[in-house]
Amino acid sequence: MALRFTLRQLEYFVTVGEQGSIAQASAQVNVSSPSISAAISQLEEEFGLPLFVRKHAHGLSLTQAGRQFMVQARKVLAEADSLNRLAGSISGNVQGPLSIGCLLTFAQVVLPAVRREFQQDHANVQVSQIECDQQTLIEKLRRADIDVALSYDLEVPPDLEFIPLRSLPLYAVVAANHPLAHHKSVSVETLVEYPMVLLDLPISRTYFLSAFESADVTPNIVERTRDMAVMRSLVANGFGFSVANIRPHSDLSPDGRALSFIPLEGPPRPLRLGFIVPVGARSILSVNAFIDHASQTISNWGYPGLPVSGGA
Repeated sequence: MALRFTLRQLEYFVTVGEQGSIAQASAQVNVSSPSISAAISQLEEEFGLPLFVRKHAHGLSLTQAGRQFMVQARKVLAEADSLNRLAGSISGNVQGPLSIGCLLTFAQVVLPAVRREFQQDHANVQVSQIECDQQTLIEKLRRADIDVALSYDLEVPPDLEFIPLRSLPLYAVVAANHPLAHHKSVSVETLVEYPMVLLDLPISRTYFLSAFESADVTPNIVERTRDMAVMRSLVANGFGFSVANIRPHSDLSPDGRALSFIPLEGPPRPLRLGFIVPVGARSILSVNAFIDHASQTISNWGYPGLPVSGGA
């Protein structure tokens, strides 16, 4: 007797297994919780297997059978993606799923605008996105959870390829009333006289702190945050300076207070913004089309780091 199940049901099952919760899976795939719950129940009935243990206070956990089923379900979904892409390659059409990762420090100011025109031009591509830190992006690329990442050239391992796009220098970020606010440039030796708010993300933090280590000085870190917007608000409210490679369109913090962005003097190398992909990924039409589109869009846009008009 033939089994009756859909790829969509498998996708929901894998997402619930990864998230450990129907509610979290619902938010991840943007589908209602009852729909996901029904899909899981249908799979369990069709295969005659309990896939999850329901724990009212702690969500769901995979049964032993569920763990084995999860491994095979991922393989089936991967093969389905491969078939879709093969069809696109044969026909010359850009189509199928495309999962994009983006470094969370600048995702909000780059990715939505880049995606908008890409999806208008390629209506047969189903795009999804995720924002995370550099370490997580690399892990997801290696697991094939995402197809391409828009990020920096920070500790990119040799089994992945970096495609450079543009160079972004390092800025000191201070409140508008900070003693250094009107300097045309500033050294790290001068900055260490003041408290620091560190954007504390894996790999990124190492790069930021290397600017001080190369000058053999140690910053006085008084606040740490993983959120770029929170960092800007802490700085604007006088908690300390910070450093960043992204200069937003507006020199205002999220709560409306003025900031000053000052070029950093000395040896810190600029970061290169670009794409990280598995080796050979550009042979996939949708990945290649996205890279070409995003490269052109960001090049014409003059951003991130510069105003839209292209001024300094």
